[in-house]
Amino acid sequence: MTNGTATAELDSALEKHRVELTGYCYRMLGSSFEAEDAVQDTLVRAWRSYDKFEGRSSLRSWLYRIATNVCLDMLTAGNKRARPMDLTDSTPLAQAALAPRPDNTWLEPMPDARVLPTTDDPAEAAVAKESVRLAFMAALQQLPPKQRAVLILREVLAWKASEVAELLGTSVASVNSALQRARATLAERDDASRAGRSPTRWTRSSRNCSTAMWRRSRGTT
Repeated sequence: MTNGTATAELDSALEKHRVELTGYCYRMLGSSFEAEDAVQDTLVRAWRSYDKFEGRSSLRSWLYRIATNVCLDMLTAGNKRARPMDLTDSTPLAQAALAPRPDNTWLEPMPDARVLPTTDDPAEAAVAKESVRLAFMAALQQLPPKQRAVLILREVLAWKASEVAELLGTSVASVNSALQRARATLAERDDASRAGRSPTRWTRSSRNCSTAMWRRSRGTT
């Protein structure tokens, strides 16, 4: 096998994971532009360090580990990142104080085809679809970065706790604890959103996604 053939095969193997990695980074970062940057950075890092890949895990798991580190680094940078501009109409200060804009004002939509890999499993498709709705994405952005990663990997992507622990370099107990805290935060936010008024777009999306994840975990549709 020539070097050119090996390079082409590696490029093809990495490219197969682009869509699902984009979906993961999009959920982590809440920005389509930053998600695509993160995925490109992930694939470049993987290509450059592939000779160090020992095959102790799958290529997919290895790529998710790199992508997670890229996203955590970007989130740690925090205010150093340029945020999307809010191009909606200006709001008088008094009105803004009484009715703050929803979190998803700042989130950027992304076509499903660029973030959702195809699947024949209706339950998987339902969870994936709900998990990239802007309202649920806004909820995810309220979680600390590592809790966000754990929730996405465990409940959206259905990774085992042991797999997430290996990816994050931590224990299964720590993963389970982070997942419980993330669930509690989303539940509290859901309760606060519903208090004293009819369900909002966020509560419906959150509830739909949570229900889909619950059903999938029990093998129902």
